[in-house]
Amino acid sequence: MKSEILIHPEELTHKQIHRMASLGVNILGIHPVGGNDAADSLKQLLCRLEEPSFRALLDDAAEHGLEIEYEMHAASYLLPREMFAEHPTYFRMNEAGERVSDFDFCPSNEEGLALIAARAAELAHKLYRSRHTYYFWMDDGRNHACHCPKCRRFSASEQQLIALNRILQELKKTIPDAKMAHIAYVDRIEVPQQVKPEEGIFLEFAPYEKYMKDPDRQRQEEEQRALPLLLSYFGTRDAKVLEYWLDNSLFSHWKKPPKPFFANADTVAAEVRAYAKMGFAQIATFGCFLGDDYEALYGEPDITPFTDAFQALDR
Repeated sequence: MKSEILIHPEELTHKQIHRMASLGVNILGIHPVGGNDAADSLKQLLCRLEEPSFRALLDDAAEHGLEIEYEMHAASYLLPREMFAEHPTYFRMNEAGERVSDFDFCPSNEEGLALIAARAAELAHKLYRSRHTYYFWMDDGRNHACHCPKCRRFSASEQQLIALNRILQELKKTIPDAKMAHIAYVDRIEVPQQVKPEEGIFLEFAPYEKYMKDPDRQRQEEEQRALPLLLSYFGTRDAKVLEYWLDNSLFSHWKKPPKPFFANADTVAAEVRAYAKMGFAQIATFGCFLGDDYEALYGEPDITPFTDAFQALDR
């Protein structure tokens, strides 16, 4: 089982890399900021990947034994919003029956989906030193499904899987061993029923709802009920959980300066044990807002609750 910490690219330093490697982290995850500016954040990442100084950081990570992955909300990058005026049917239909360019796209439009898949293949080849494991998520948030006549019979999870299947088919033309994550997250937590995953699609479970304030706990309960069903449907091969144990961006409410941060070691250890028992192949956590600006305010962040939990599995 592999461990991974995801950080924002602008927060990556040699010191962080050496800390992760020395504590036994297996994978460095690069995660451009999500939200409404995710497409711009992804473009900024691609610019950084052309800079020798940033590539040197990734080379350093690889030389210290860290594999590299990239995880991002990519839908609005894969289908640029400026195409709406000329190709509105590429974009989703809202519940009022209007084509809108706000989020995601229409996965039933074959021409649009072909364009999205082609741009995804181009994107994959730009991700310097990436493992052949890809995470091209839909736009951040919920209620972004398409309600056009062809799409409305599919759940948000199924619409996502339709798109991922097509993207993976395109990726495999030039990267035969490519794999693609189906992220189970917010309203895409539901197990698909009408769409089957292509070979190479694997589960990524991101239990975001358990960190939200929801007095009736309905969403948290739905999320936890879905987990065994998702594992049964997708299988445990390559299955990954993406947690928020070290995510100071979440606990700082996505605003800087960051707040002081302390992970609960007992909670992390118990949950790592539980996920390992379920058969997950990889356990990751966001570790954002713990960069140089954090250290300047509070000193070196403590990531050992996560790394110690992994070391305990081997004892």
